[in-house]
Amino acid sequence: MTVFALEQTVPVPERLAENTEEISSRAAAALRDGADVVVLPELAATGYVESAGGEHFNSVVLVGPDGPLLNYRKVHLFDRELDGFSAGDQLPVVETEHGVIGVCVCYDLRFVEVLRTLSLRGADVVLAPAAWTGGFDSSVPETGMVRQAEAAVVQANLDQVAVVAVSQAGSHPEHGVRPLGGSLAVDAFGDIVVGPLSRTQADSARAVIDLEKGRQARVRSERIRPRDDRRTDVYGVHYQQEVL
Repeated sequence: MTVFALEQTVPVPERLAENTEEISSRAAAALRDGADVVVLPELAATGYVESAGGEHFNSVVLVGPDGPLLNYRKVHLFDRELDGFSAGDQLPVVETEHGVIGVCVCYDLRFVEVLRTLSLRGADVVLAPAAWTGGFDSSVPETGMVRQAEAAVVQANLDQVAVVAVSQAGSHPEHGVRPLGGSLAVDAFGDIVVGPLSRTQADSARAVIDLEKGRQARVRSERIRPRDDRRTDVYGVHYQQEVL
């Protein structure tokens, strides 16, 4: 069993020090309380966190006890991100003591190839930090589950991979930002483990996910084997130069 801490925050734009202090204290408390993995929102410190070679990336770093394990640069840039940031071109996974972990960010969940690729590359769980907002769907529900979360649930089931998606919440009208909250965790059978969290406030939850049971999702019965039943003679998923 792996315990994931979902730490949904309300970071305030331009307050880097305060936001960093909050997420650091939340992460420390969650780990003290028994969490194995702490998941924070996209832009939890309200900054795009990586600059390299004159380019700026919306990045998420997966950190273990001995340092960074994986650095993911958001592949699908959303709306105004296109004006100032470069897109990543990798969908990495890394083997850890808590299973094989992949990462995607927010808008990436709108592209079914992302979770399918990560799952076929061996991910047991995909961590999906987000700052979910409107702008993609024709309408945004005021309460309950947002469409982005619905997409995570469906894809977790179809791809047999657990998903832990943690979004920002709150509202910052002076910056034109209204994150939707609604974080959740779902297992590899598409069953919601915890969530959705508050749609408006900071929130937190613990999700206990049996990753070994999740691997069993790939064989639903003697004659229902989603991985083996793929018709790779008819279609395929390509990652870099590899056919999955």
